[in-house]
Amino acid sequence: MAEPLYRRVVIKISGEYLAGGQSFGIDQPTIDKIAGDLIAARQLGTEIAVVVGGGNIVRGVEVSSRGVSRPTGDTMGMLATIMNCLALEAAIEKRGAPARSLSAFVMPQICELFTRGATHKYLAEGRIVLLGGGTGNPFFTTDTTAVLRAAEIGAEAVLKATNVDGVYSADPRKDPAAKRFDRLTHSQAVQGGYKVMDATAFALARETSLPIIVFSIAEPGSIRAILRGTGQATIVAG
Repeated sequence: MAEPLYRRVVIKISGEYLAGGQSFGIDQPTIDKIAGDLIAARQLGTEIAVVVGGGNIVRGVEVSSRGVSRPTGDTMGMLATIMNCLALEAAIEKRGAPARSLSAFVMPQICELFTRGATHKYLAEGRIVLLGGGTGNPFFTTDTTAVLRAAEIGAEAVLKATNVDGVYSADPRKDPAAKRFDRLTHSQAVQGGYKVMDATAFALARETSLPIIVFSIAEPGSIRAILRGTGQATIVAG
């Protein structure tokens, strides 16, 4: 079997995707599918850490728009990401694979605090590591968290899981004339204002020389395909 393209990656999964066809909450079949895909990808030999959003439970920006302060709203959103990590950890372990949730917040009764040392240890043990709590600070998205954590733990790429197979000039579900890009530089992604990730995440990836691979998670086995170099995606690098 061919070696995977990357030895260590951070995979970013949106919270909204975990809701499946629901408008809110966690859809168990969707969680189970993602768990299966992560396990299959880990079997290639790549060390995998996962950053999950919290938008299926609480979106900090939306809470703030209703009168709650932005720091409080963002904290609520970061707590929601921890709930998603725990649900995904349970789904992975139910399938017989080891996983471990780490949080940017100190909450020893629930999960261990994120540190680089702990993450290195669990990845080396073959666990899928789930990184919750965002950066631990307001005003930063989980997209930025994914790039930050990747840089901290020495990951070789960030895999951004979306509902479409790459970066487009417009939403291809609304605009049939939207152009799909095979490759972009970080600067082009920022200047183009493409909404697949926020500008801060792209800028940090540029500063730390981290490639971002944007792909669709809708198809079973898509993560494994990306790691083998056979999946369709947009590579943002350079």
